Amino acid sequence: MTTYEEGVARTRQGVFSRLRGVFGRQMDDAAWDEVEEALIAADVGATLAAKVVERARARRDQSDPQAAVEAELLALFAPRDPTPWPRIPAPGVPAVVLVVGVNGTGKTTTVAKLGNRFARRGARVILAAADTFRAAAAEQLETWGQRTGLPVIAHAPGADPSAVVYDALDAAAARHADVVVADTAGRLHTKSNLMDELAKIRRTIAKRLPEAQPEVVFVLDATTGQNGLAQAKAFHESAGLTGTILTKLDTTSRGGIAFAIEDALKVPVLFVGVGEKIDDLLDFDPNAFVAALFD
Repeated sequence: MTTYEEGVARTRQGVFSRLRGVFGRQMDDAAWDEVEEALIAADVGATLAAKVVERARARRDQSDPQAAVEAELLALFAPRDPTPWPRIPAPGVPAVVLVVGVNGTGKTTTVAKLGNRFARRGARVILAAADTFRAAAAEQLETWGQRTGLPVIAHAPGADPSAVVYDALDAAAARHADVVVADTAGRLHTKSNLMDELAKIRRTIAKRLPEAQPEVVFVLDATTGQNGLAQAKAFHESAGLTGTILTKLDTTSRGGIAFAIEDALKVPVLFVGVGEKIDDLLDFDPNAFVAALFD
């Protein structure tokens, strides 16, 4: 399994190595400007980078500039819920996780990785192939299901995604499943019909399983940086995200998007994808993430 240190190696060796070099010098105005520029280059965002530097410089109790910046970056992360995720709504009621996002982010693979992760922790899992728009999506998920031994509920291409989710909830009730993880069609926030489809899926869940408290998780390709952040904001406004997953973190040297997305959405990054293998999905730990970037 890939570790945090390996997963963020490119970011640590790129932008954050530049930061560590700055901290080794006298911290005058020019040096702090370099810190701000490095944070912007890491996809933290210009406005947020300026705030981090301003707050770090204002820390009177902090004689170590690197520690000050680390502390301010950690402060950007949303509060963590101590209860296990996903929440089980009630005894005998499965958790429902809707995985959303745009095409090309690794969404379907992430659904399989999530299901495998829950199963390895002892949960009974059902995967729902509710992306009926992309021709190969169901086949891709079924292939992952065969590899991981997880059941997949799928319909023919072009079927109603809500019907797939309904059948998956039926199967969960019959098999006493603990978690249903549903893949959904990749959509741009500008496509109102697809956003309406997402709302219909949620209504279907409420009808079939009134006690459910669906998690809506946005999959963000870490390499897209600030463009991905704009997409996430639009999805949050339309669908009410409860978490995000950063994929392809191992392939970017600008992993600072993790700070930007939490600060903007006020919902947690739950997992990070750091490779293509089924177990290359790590629980996101802000302290471990920051430590891996700076150490």
